[in-house]
Amino acid sequence: MIRTLLSASAALALCLPAAAADLNEAVEADYEYLEALYEHFHQNPELSFQETETAKRLAKELRKAGYDVTSGVGGTGIVAVMENGEGPTVMLRADMDGLPVEEQTGLPYASEARGPNRDGEMFPTMHACGHDVHMTSLVGAARQLAERTDDWSGTLILIGQPAEELGLGALAMIEDGLYERFLTPDYVVGLHDSASLPAGSISYTPGWALANVDSVDIRVKGIGGHGAYPHTTKDPIVIASQIVNNLQTLVSRELSPLDRAVVTVGAFNAGSKHNIISDEAHLQLTVRSFDDATREKLLSGIARIARAQAVSAGLPEELMPVVEVEEPYTPSTFNDPDLTQRIAGVFREQFGEDRVQEAPPVMGGEDFSQFGRTPEDVPAVIFWVGAVEPERFAAAQDGGDALPSLHSPFFAPDPRPTLTTGVEAMTAAALDLLGKPASQRAGD
Repeated sequence: MIRTLLSASAALALCLPAAAADLNEAVEADYEYLEALYEHFHQNPELSFQETETAKRLAKELRKAGYDVTSGVGGTGIVAVMENGEGPTVMLRADMDGLPVEEQTGLPYASEARGPNRDGEMFPTMHACGHDVHMTSLVGAARQLAERTDDWSGTLILIGQPAEELGLGALAMIEDGLYERFLTPDYVVGLHDSASLPAGSISYTPGWALANVDSVDIRVKGIGGHGAYPHTTKDPIVIASQIVNNLQTLVSRELSPLDRAVVTVGAFNAGSKHNIISDEAHLQLTVRSFDDATREKLLSGIARIARAQAVSAGLPEELMPVVEVEEPYTPSTFNDPDLTQRIAGVFREQFGEDRVQEAPPVMGGEDFSQFGRTPEDVPAVIFWVGAVEPERFAAAQDGGDALPSLHSPFFAPDPRPTLTTGVEAMTAAALDLLGKPASQRAGD
């Protein structure tokens, strides 16, 4: 685990190769601009598929940096393109949406915004997942790469993606012709801030990195009646309770202990009064897996267990449970191993060994996965940038206060090291993937 970080960029630059030090210094010199932009995004979040003003500002920044920008892709999504001679096509992605969370960080630039969701319901809104960090990092990298066109050749595509929090925005852009209207990339790179790593650090995960995310609803039928005469009823609460208990055996007894999976019942709703047995119970599940075979085994097992408990209670066929799997689901994220190790090597050269570490996969989900899966396999990698103030991180590791998680109203990235690391990482990755041979670079 990374425990200490150099605090002075000047000291760091002395320890880096010349090219890495040059990029570090350039990003630090641009920080005042990036800080103001970050605070603007932070104070003005918008919910999924409602990112109209956010997209306008992001488009404005990328046009100002010299990119050809198309708006309205997949709803509010934007695509910015810079063509710079022959070579590969590299896509860098940032997501734009906030969350229906009321910020409680106490920051001077804390969000006080309220906004509608796509159904028109109003909510307090916050960038509690750090998408403000992601957009600012994308703009910072865009500015650096526009200044360094002598050092790369090919086509750069920058994505401002809507609705990541719904798991729908990436697919919406793809279905709106992202890869037909623009070039299909040779590589896709994304970043995500981390609420469990110190700011200034980076982690990466080769192979499976993030899980399939399925939302499943089970509507358990019954025959209602008076609570004093349960023998005249078929109690859906009892049936649903047995379903909840038996679902646990899917992971503990039906999958190999080496497979990774989660079946969580997040909500159990039924009934309205003490002495009434309801005629329906509603279970809401989140189901997580990595490979498609495990996903299918979990989903078919949920349907089988729900039906079996209803049969055992003596319910007739017309009252069998209804199991609904929400579509589209968020597919698992597979970081191309070769690309991941290549980018990890770039990061070690840019930041030094002590600031870069490999991390295990997690059961969270991200629709970044869609860019690598649809419509054809494209090598893709998403990596993590630490966002926690290093001193606070160290105190938490030593038994101090627990760190706020992503989606918490108290989550507050440490801006300078988080943003500068994000910009440097995205820029360095793109320069490597688009880089000219040394003999073709300016000044040779």
